[in-house]
Amino acid sequence: MIYLFESELPDNMSVLFALKRIYGIGKQSSFLICKKLGFSINLKIKSLSKDQITDILNLIESLNLIIASDLKKFKSLIIKNLVSIKTYRGLRKIQGLPVRGQRTHTNAKTARKKFM
Repeated sequence: MIYLFESELPDNMSVLFALKRIYGIGKQSSFLICKKLGFSINLKIKSLSKDQITDILNLIESLNLIIASDLKKFKSLIIKNLVSIKTYRGLRKIQGLPVRGQRTHTNAKTARKKFM
């Protein structure tokens, strides 16, 4: 197992799909990282050398991606800001109701259960 940015990447998984396990890196950015470093789609994590791992780390930092704990802090700051200025989204978030206009008459039971 390799640990990158607070997430563990399984040895038998390909690099393309393993990078998606890092919070904040999706399919597109994972593909971009593999393409820039010249990795094959079938390259496994266990076959990476230490130099290749440092190349991955350097490339992610140079792309200015907000990932892992920084992204989680950023998202929570946005939500706190919405709550503090009392926007509709912020108030719905406090109440535990759907934020984006979904129906609540028959649906959204799980959203209401989470915070009660």
